[in-house]
Amino acid sequence: MTTPAQLPATTDRAALQRHVVRSLVASQMLGGVGLSAGVAVGALLAEEVSGSAKYAGLGGTFQVLGAAVIAVPMARVMAARGRRPGLVLGYALAAVGAVGLVTAGIVQSFPLLLVSSLLFGGATASNSQSRYAAADLALPNRRARDLSIVVWATTVGSVLGPNLVGPSAPVADALGLPRLTGPFVFSLVGLVLAIGVVALRLRPDPLVQARRLALDEGDEAGEPTHGSVTRGLRVAFSRPMARLGIVTLALGHGVMVSVMVMTPLHMSHGHAELTVIGFVISIHILGMFAFSPLTGMAVDRFGGRAVALLGAGVLSVATVLASASPMGESGTLVAGLFLLGLGWSCTLVAGSTLLTAAVPAAERPGAQGAADLLMGLAAGGGGAVAGVIVDRVSFHALALTSLGFALAIGVLALTTRRPADSADPLAA
Repeated sequence: MTTPAQLPATTDRAALQRHVVRSLVASQMLGGVGLSAGVAVGALLAEEVSGSAKYAGLGGTFQVLGAAVIAVPMARVMAARGRRPGLVLGYALAAVGAVGLVTAGIVQSFPLLLVSSLLFGGATASNSQSRYAAADLALPNRRARDLSIVVWATTVGSVLGPNLVGPSAPVADALGLPRLTGPFVFSLVGLVLAIGVVALRLRPDPLVQARRLALDEGDEAGEPTHGSVTRGLRVAFSRPMARLGIVTLALGHGVMVSVMVMTPLHMSHGHAELTVIGFVISIHILGMFAFSPLTGMAVDRFGGRAVALLGAGVLSVATVLASASPMGESGTLVAGLFLLGLGWSCTLVAGSTLLTAAVPAAERPGAQGAADLLMGLAAGGGGAVAGVIVDRVSFHALALTSLGFALAIGVLALTTRRPADSADPLAA
């Protein structure tokens, strides 16, 4: 096992941090392409293999569940050996999943497709955990900005990945594969390249180096822990600002996913064309990622609690606009979905920064793994409940229910106070 003492000393923390962020941006782009290339046709492949449209969404559900579950062993690996092995683990499991999805398409096995989708969720887990790696060595006044740059890099993968669906068809034909499995060939290439970038470029390991710096400063909290997410939850919830961070992450993610996944159905019921539905979702993704560097600058300037409160307000406006939108296409819905993405960006960057700032370096993998586990469960649960609410009541009722959770973030942000002995400005 690599220990802090085995790492080379660095005389320029800022230069090392710039190298870490550049490496993570590169891996995030490649991993994002690998993830989104396959996701673009996941539902279609599930429908083809299962033989029924009612099972088409199960592949995506298992992928979300996989991202949540894989965050648990990743936390243990990171606690013991650092960020690099943990990120490689997630991408490697996703690569195995991509191979499994291609195989499932060939042999027409739906159980194999579900298991492979679960493993494919490792790409989401690694992309998500990369933002925390960007914060390990960041100076307090730049922590949110560096974290948000890595989040922003996801935009590249989100845009490029789906555009590989067309070129994948001749590749699949040349390899003798079913056409819907072609994008997963590109996924595999992207994931393997992401593994290479992390394994070769993310040196020295930012988390291990952060522990070394903590030990050099006489902080015994720099000693590694076992990375249990259960312990991570206890540590996070024992610290007010970390508790605010982890709840902001989970609720913000749940609100965003529950409204977003039902929007295409709401529009389809109003006879909106697929191109219009795709445009609205693209606007939503733009709100999620494109402005994250600005969100990070706001957190560094005004504090995580203030931006969490802002995110709650933006999500509240978004859900109100969504609830007021008629079926089909409307400017109200476009605005609501854009703000839904922007509010999520605020809660993601603010919540991640609050959690990281409030938890000692040794406890971060477990606490951050617990946060991503709760985010995944909130997404899976929110998506499932959203379908029930829309089916039995309405999209309007779903949006107003989500409004309640958005307001809960705001109430918690208003009532949580920075401990008197905390000097971290991001907790203000």
